[in-house]
Amino acid sequence: MKILHTADWHLGHRLHEFSQLEEQSLFLKWIETCIVDQKIDVLLISGDIFDTGSPSNQSLEMYYNFLIRLKATCCKSVIITGGNHDSPGTLNAPKYLLDALSIKVVGKATEAIEEEVFEIEINQEKVIIAAVPYLRDGDIRRAVAGESFEELTDKYKTALINHYQAAANQAALINSSKAPIIAMGHLFATGGSVSDSEQNIYVGTLGHIGAEDFPSCFDYIALGHLHRPQIIGGNNKIRYSGSPNVLSFSEINYDKKVIILSLKNNKINNIKDLTIPRFREFYRLTGTVDKCIDAFPNLISNSYGLSPWVEIILDESNTINTDDLKNTAEKYPFEILKTSLKNQRKVRGIEELLANTKSIKELLPTEVFKLKCKEMDFDLEQTPQIWDAFNEILQSVKNQ
Repeated sequence: MKILHTADWHLGHRLHEFSQLEEQSLFLKWIETCIVDQKIDVLLISGDIFDTGSPSNQSLEMYYNFLIRLKATCCKSVIITGGNHDSPGTLNAPKYLLDALSIKVVGKATEAIEEEVFEIEINQEKVIIAAVPYLRDGDIRRAVAGESFEELTDKYKTALINHYQAAANQAALINSSKAPIIAMGHLFATGGSVSDSEQNIYVGTLGHIGAEDFPSCFDYIALGHLHRPQIIGGNNKIRYSGSPNVLSFSEINYDKKVIILSLKNNKINNIKDLTIPRFREFYRLTGTVDKCIDAFPNLISNSYGLSPWVEIILDESNTINTDDLKNTAEKYPFEILKTSLKNQRKVRGIEELLANTKSIKELLPTEVFKLKCKEMDFDLEQTPQIWDAFNEILQSVKNQ
């Protein structure tokens, strides 16, 4: 049996307001081909299928068309769990229909743990999947009025660990054939390396658990949330697959991957990663205006033919005229998504920021909050509980 682990597709994502539909469509075609070429039997998607809880019809169409096309491949089973960006209701809505197609969906924590644990048998080989979605505080812990933030942190972490232990116990209960047990998760595991594009899904360090906190009976843990492929805690069997597409210019200097597991004789006998093609070229230029312009002829596309996207960071400390930069760029087949000054004054007032912003959508709520605090001379570093409270409110609103 062969299993493919992927996560963080973020269908519908826009980078600096530029749609990434083209490279997302190419990825879905690529992974379909990969499943056939690698003879994949089971597909695991560990959360953040969509970039928003209210995905567009276009994103939903991409998702469902992909699942339908899988039926014509060798893939016999699909397990999908919800991430912090996903709406549990949106993912779960067609779950019973998808179940008839051997596609299991766990959009949020269930009341009965057995609804998150599945035994899959293909060609007389078995595997147990503990499909744990992103666990919201309200899903696994009963709130207590008046409890301190420290108490909340301790209780939530305990509830998080207990949920994985309950899934492990259920997996052991149904594992009469001593098959490998694979867990799925969508969380921040301590020791993981982040990029600019991951949303802070917990308040402070709430929910941060380490490799040692997972039950030892799991033979592999297929994680989602962090966008860089990586191994956690030096344990080769606890991995993030990472996002398949570049979601931030901070992600352009490493390969995107999926992970393939091979099972034989009730054991995982091989774990390998497979590099995903770069469907669009991304470039980050740093230097003077003239130096950046000199580099323009080298900003070329690849065999997929998509227009390259460029970020420019100018070695200037004051506002300068960038007309030459823009006018010269028009002669080349690439798009400049962002231009900034390397030594630009970091703190600007809200009004100034809005006046120089194309759209309010370009601002993250966390950025606005930090800027407003600085504008009011309120020191967030000295009062971290205010920052934690803001994040808690923000997550509560997003999860509505």
